[in-house]
Amino acid sequence: MPKCFKNTKDTDFMQSKFPLGLSVQVAGTGHCVPSTRVTSEEIDTKMGFPCGYLTRASGVRSRYVCDQEDQVDMAVDACQKAITAAGLTPGDIDLVLGACAVPYQPLPAMAPLVMGRLGMADGCAAGFDVNASCLSFLAAFELAASKIALGQNQQVLVFSSEVASRALPWQEQPDVAALFGDGAGAAVLKAPGSAGPRLRASLMRSYPSHYDACQVGAGGTRFDYHNDPKGFNEHAVFRMDGKNLFRITHKYFPQFVQELLDRAEWTAADIDVVVPHQASPLALEHMVSKTDLNPDQIIDISQSYGNQIAASMPTALDFAVQQGRIGSGSRVLMLGTSAGVNFGGMALDF
Repeated sequence: MPKCFKNTKDTDFMQSKFPLGLSVQVAGTGHCVPSTRVTSEEIDTKMGFPCGYLTRASGVRSRYVCDQEDQVDMAVDACQKAITAAGLTPGDIDLVLGACAVPYQPLPAMAPLVMGRLGMADGCAAGFDVNASCLSFLAAFELAASKIALGQNQQVLVFSSEVASRALPWQEQPDVAALFGDGAGAAVLKAPGSAGPRLRASLMRSYPSHYDACQVGAGGTRFDYHNDPKGFNEHAVFRMDGKNLFRITHKYFPQFVQELLDRAEWTAADIDVVVPHQASPLALEHMVSKTDLNPDQIIDISQSYGNQIAASMPTALDFAVQQGRIGSGSRVLMLGTSAGVNFGGMALDF
């Protein structure tokens, strides 16, 4: 185990000052997918592959793809559902956090646009974005929980919405392109009271030496479209080094999970439900095989919905809530990996 996995004195201080996390309640959840569902067999036919090729290569049988809808439409729908589930109105929200890996546009942030579409009046709340790639929802969740614990906010809306079907490498890496689908998920967080639900532990680790393993290079300042249109176009497509990502996950993720459990003072057997980032069906199988987690604990929607980037985790969370797998008193572990490369996780008492 690398030395960086050992707790520092600062971490020990924080754990003693704020024992077992922050009081926060997930008051409502919601998700949205586009109206168009596309099967892998349909793509096989379109691309000229043998029937069943993409399902075998990716493990994904179907996904939802934006046709009539856009990224903002999905975000607003998921947010409205989460707010309604929480028994609130948009006017009750005092902070909106956008948590999308790929934004609607580079500037400005997406959160104020969603606020306007929800009917939130000017000056009634704050809104900005948080980006940690596929782990954006977790990063925004932790920020929201911290601000609630500090008394800075009362009811926070967090959303992730992704049009993952854009800029995929269908010609170069069809097995990678077949992993992704579109969708949005959202949650409303609020203070639960002293004895209520809580965020027991959270943890994120980064491996910057693998920064290039998963990326879309164009769209920011790296490539100037006017001076280097060829470079811009070449890097406007998603690229992923799957073997590299597998190696680093295989090497470090099991001990990452164990450290998160230790911080929460849980064992794997204590967990009721695991809500993972839906990286791929094979990735979820690998996660289970290399940890002490039980397949029955896992919320797995990857075969039917694909990898929705940052939206996959709140979408899976809403599925678990709607199916009655998460309720009052449930112990929930949220886990994922992202481009960067990052590992992230949370232990939640519901």
